[in-house]
Amino acid sequence: MKSADKASKADCNSPSGPVERDFQMRIDQEGRWYHEGDLIKRIELVKLFANVLSVDDSGQHWLRTPVEFGHIEVEDAPFIITALTSAGKRKDRVIKVSDNLGRDYTIGLDTRLFFKNQAANDAALADSRPYLRLPAGLVARLSRPVWYELADLADAKDDKGVPGLWSSGIFFALQPQNL
Repeated sequence: MKSADKASKADCNSPSGPVERDFQMRIDQEGRWYHEGDLIKRIELVKLFANVLSVDDSGQHWLRTPVEFGHIEVEDAPFIITALTSAGKRKDRVIKVSDNLGRDYTIGLDTRLFFKNQAANDAALADSRPYLRLPAGLVARLSRPVWYELADLADAKDDKGVPGLWSSGIFFALQPQNL
């Protein structure tokens, strides 16, 4: 075999970098996943996609595997916090939450509560919504019932008089702070 043939055969056998694809995927404001306009109904498939979801510094969401990648549209947050449990009181409290895919998180150092302003055509209608910062830079929006449960747990004010609560030894303000 000629050396040029060997080189070309080796190139065919060597893995190439990931290929960009147009996945035609979207996650709506309620955390529902769509492919080519159709709702993905198999939760196990959504969980599989969620495991390869990432977000870059510009806020663009990507599905990445070793062989392919592509951007996907996310209307608000890719995940919704749907359940909350709390154990302990004040500084000893630990708050755990679950998302719409059944994954559990503990509010604390690695999963922080924050607020994001929602733009509106009328400035009077603009509001701030509560979110959790998840691993890998992803976020989850708190559902309204979970937000009300969390607000009901408020037990203190910080040195500026801002209401908040403790989880995992960290005080979280329950209102926007210099976003």
